[in-house]
Amino acid sequence: MFTKLKLLVSQWLVNLTKKLRNNFYLYLAALLSLFVLFDAGVLHLGENMRDKAFDLMVKKRIFVPKADQDIVIVDINEASLAALSKEYGRWPWPRQVLGEFVENIQAQNPKAIVFDIVFSDADIYNEDSDAYFNEVIAGTKNTLFPILRLDPSQDKLSQLTYKQIPGIVAGSNSEDTDTIAAIMPYFKAAWQPNRLGTHNVYADNDGIVRQYRMMHTEAGWLLPSLPAAVAKFVGAKHALPQDMLINWRGKPFTYNYATFSDVYTDLASQVKKRPQHEFTNKIVIIGSTAPGLLDIKATAISKDFPGVEILATAIDNAIHGDYLKVWRGKLPYILLSLLLIWATAFAFYSQVDRDRLTPIFSFSQIGLLLISFAVINFTNSYLDLTAPILWAIAYFSIAKIYALATDRALQRWLAFGVKTGDVQSHALLMPILIDTEIALDDGTLKKIARQVELSSQTPSNVDVIKGTQGGIWGLFGDMLIVSWTFAQNNTQYADNAKADAARIAADFSQILTSVGLPSNTPVRYTMHDGALNAEQPLDNQWRSLFAQAIIKLEHSQS
Repeated sequence: MFTKLKLLVSQWLVNLTKKLRNNFYLYLAALLSLFVLFDAGVLHLGENMRDKAFDLMVKKRIFVPKADQDIVIVDINEASLAALSKEYGRWPWPRQVLGEFVENIQAQNPKAIVFDIVFSDADIYNEDSDAYFNEVIAGTKNTLFPILRLDPSQDKLSQLTYKQIPGIVAGSNSEDTDTIAAIMPYFKAAWQPNRLGTHNVYADNDGIVRQYRMMHTEAGWLLPSLPAAVAKFVGAKHALPQDMLINWRGKPFTYNYATFSDVYTDLASQVKKRPQHEFTNKIVIIGSTAPGLLDIKATAISKDFPGVEILATAIDNAIHGDYLKVWRGKLPYILLSLLLIWATAFAFYSQVDRDRLTPIFSFSQIGLLLISFAVINFTNSYLDLTAPILWAIAYFSIAKIYALATDRALQRWLAFGVKTGDVQSHALLMPILIDTEIALDDGTLKKIARQVELSSQTPSNVDVIKGTQGGIWGLFGDMLIVSWTFAQNNTQYADNAKADAARIAADFSQILTSVGLPSNTPVRYTMHDGALNAEQPLDNQWRSLFAQAIIKLEHSQS
């Protein structure tokens, strides 16, 4: 029963192959192309693959860009929280502490002091402290503060209008009455043009931070981010995208760090132990890496990345303009995927030698990945080829399985005319000699053999003897041996096999043309049949039949 089922499947595959011929590879390419379009619009599987590949390549980079040594993070870490808790209690401390820090550090002439702290409310228990802090920042021209952008769904409930935000740019369709849900600094002295910007960090759909929102474009208004504001403040003039793919400088704590409590204590002491020009001409970012303050994010580099260092990296990228450039839209994903799919389909359709196609395809895909890895190492660009490569591999795998399955089916189908237990059977051999001056290459011979195989309406086997073989076999020239095997008493099958041989002979000029050879290429052939006895060694009988067929071919004028 199982053997019969295999035979039926083999026959179905053979019939399908003969009906579709190489068009199957075009149909498969079309089907996979439709899936790519559907994925780009609905599933987003390719996008997720792209992100995972980006994370891997960024982590494994050999050449990592250096962190700007002029960016220093003053860290309110766990040590600082513990050191100042005795005098100032738990966080948040009175704003006087930060005011004194800014006032003292200004003596060293830093380029900018950037707060990664949202001052959302008044300290009702320390009004004088708040007044002092407001007075200190009012006397500076280089302090920058964050705006926390809230969920846009809350905009209608807000009383803050876009127009009230200093430095915001109005668009052509903006309205003065448009409101925005955002938390502005409580201190009015911070409300200065070019000294405010959003510091929201938005993760991708998988919860990983890979890019920074450099500009909020909503309701016709252009609200810059804090990194964009810092870059503009220090004189950088690089054009920045709305969403900047971050060019990471390495693992966490790559930038210069200074513990807040150590710096604060030294600034207030009579005997200074720290360098007196530690922050001169530096961009000083005040933020926290303390886990208790919950400013830790998952990024492409690490699952536990300090939010303040994400800000520092974004500022670094914005100042130097070396953020990663990548064409991340749907169009490049679709175009690259279709290009690789149809290039692979063309190779199968044009019957490229499969033994050569497999290593060529494998090395080409590896090469594309290496190119992508090299680009991200030696340039500030990310060439995303992951999803297109995977779709090409998917196509290649299906096409290869189909090709192998049909080959196996043709082999099983070959014995269709002979039943198990038959002692006597017959074989019809048709040697075909292609008499060219220059030996044909392997690929061309295999294409011809495939066309002959598909032209046969009855089960047949096609073997190739190449004129480039060494020894005596080279004397045979470029030759095909087509053979049919059938039961001795199956006259109908024998007639069909002979009709097939005649059809192949009549169509051979078209077969030559289909593989790029001239239709008038000299060809000689003959037909020879003989009996096979299953009770005797078949190898001797086949050798004898082969020799007789070759002798007949040499005496034939066909």
